[in-house]
Amino acid sequence: MKSIVGPLCSYLIALTERHYNKEETVKETGKINYVELPSTDLEATKRFFADAFGWSFVDYGPDYVAIENAGLDGGFFKSDQVATTRNGSVLVVLYSGDLESTLETVNQSGGHIVKDIFSFPGGRRFHFTDPNGNEYAVWSDT
Repeated sequence: MKSIVGPLCSYLIALTERHYNKEETVKETGKINYVELPSTDLEATKRFFADAFGWSFVDYGPDYVAIENAGLDGGFFKSDQVATTRNGSVLVVLYSGDLESTLETVNQSGGHIVKDIFSFPGGRRFHFTDPNGNEYAVWSDT
């Protein structure tokens, strides 16, 4: 009987490498690929998300920065508008393995909690605004 351990390990390694190597990631039609968000102050946005979540950025002129190390590619564009659920915006939801610690980090980094931690089917979450007033949420399954 032939062992499947070797081929299975090779498959899992290849799958992991493909997941973490953007050049080899297959782009699929109809799948969310990039998210762009408004920012009234790009420098404040970069400071906040770097401090609160460890994101990094690439500047593309004075009106646009790309997001790196955030789990999904995207960027912030200079705008006088803000994105909140109250004005019909989509809600970007981040994940945390330690919700209370993340809430504290968001506060210390200059975010404003607009909905304290609450339970929902599947976990718990809180909502916050960044220094520009854009609304986000953080959830945890623990």
